[in-house]
Amino acid sequence: MLNARDILETITMIQDEHLDVRTITMGISLLDCCHSDVDVMCQKVYDKITRYAKDLVATGEQIEKEFGIPIINKRISVTPAAMILASCENKDAIKLAKTLEKAAVACGVNFLGGFSALVQKGFGPGDRELIEAIPEALSVTDHICSSVNIGSTKAGINMDAVGLMGKVVRKSAELTADRDCIGPAKLVVFCNAPEDNPFMAGAFHGAGEPDCVINVGVSGPGVVRAALAKAGDCDLTAVADLIKKTAFKITRMGQLVASEASRRLGVPFGIVDLSLAPTPAIGDSVAYILEEMGLECCGCHGTTAALALLNDAVKKGGVMASSHVGGLSGAFIPVTEDAGMIHAARCGALSLNKLEAMTAVCSVGLDMINIPGDTPAEVISAIIADEAAIGMVNSKTTAVRVIPAIGKKVGEELSFGGLLGSGPVMPLSTYSPAKFINRGGRIPAPMQSLKN
Repeated sequence: MLNARDILETITMIQDEHLDVRTITMGISLLDCCHSDVDVMCQKVYDKITRYAKDLVATGEQIEKEFGIPIINKRISVTPAAMILASCENKDAIKLAKTLEKAAVACGVNFLGGFSALVQKGFGPGDRELIEAIPEALSVTDHICSSVNIGSTKAGINMDAVGLMGKVVRKSAELTADRDCIGPAKLVVFCNAPEDNPFMAGAFHGAGEPDCVINVGVSGPGVVRAALAKAGDCDLTAVADLIKKTAFKITRMGQLVASEASRRLGVPFGIVDLSLAPTPAIGDSVAYILEEMGLECCGCHGTTAALALLNDAVKKGGVMASSHVGGLSGAFIPVTEDAGMIHAARCGALSLNKLEAMTAVCSVGLDMINIPGDTPAEVISAIIADEAAIGMVNSKTTAVRVIPAIGKKVGEELSFGGLLGSGPVMPLSTYSPAKFINRGGRIPAPMQSLKN
């Protein structure tokens, strides 16, 4: 039963502590749009997306107005485009990207994810064509997001794909250098990518998903930080308990929005992703939560342990609040999208090495990190390989979204605006991994993959 105290507490969370539903994402299967003629296929893709998602934005706005819950983004995810492209005799990936862009604009969504390929065990028909088209596709569209899964605990790491993705990330930055290198900010390279992730840029609609589904991503770093600030001095067991209780409340709100959107749109409810997704707004920061626990600055010794506590407590609280938790679910640590992370990177407390360690215990990986503009493709590939190895060995999702800041050096800044924020260019090791990356082949799956 709701009481006046619960209602007032929720109002405070929304008004003062940046509580929101970060995204309602409609997943749409495009498997029945396959056709040997690329023009016919593109028309089927456009027709299906616009038919299913025509009321998505309006429905989200209605729920937002009626319940008083901010819903920041309305998005679409689709079947990995490489799978659809495979059926075409003329595999024109750019034409498909422009079709997806046209559909996104027609539906009025913020982003459409799924210009993607799954190549953890090798390249299938359409995969290489799509991957090589990513830089151009991201440069000629505004709403399209791309992802490539290059490894998994079950399959190992496809190092040929890793080598290719280093070149793709770099070229994507070069083609959008006149727009602060926005291209790679819309591109994620995964290991163990989830099929039901509602968050961009990594969202796609997995082959095992229903024909259409509603997934919701909630957010509330500011709420967690405020709760810890009110708690005062207490031991870490009490801190974990408080975070669990707060995560429960946040997730219940997401469950309400997801169920209501599902009912109104006549589409099955998929999952609630209970990730703590920060923004550049002051107070809405995962880094500030860690500092509220007692760290002088995010990135100092102890940061990984504090993040592990936070991530675990968020998951435990969230799974009690919803029967269908999925996606990434935990704590995000994107540098340019988190005010506390931006500060820590600028003052030198947070390094790439420390971020890599933190990714072993958080939701995703190295996210929204600006790197020097002259970084070679092999170094980008090596960053991807390191992060994929953490995910593969630990049976968790890891990812890399780095932005080569073309024409900029360490300490200079890139600014994307909006939720993507801004941040400094961070230093990398200057020693070369080129020979290792150029060997190619596959890193075999670890022993823990043999669970059958």
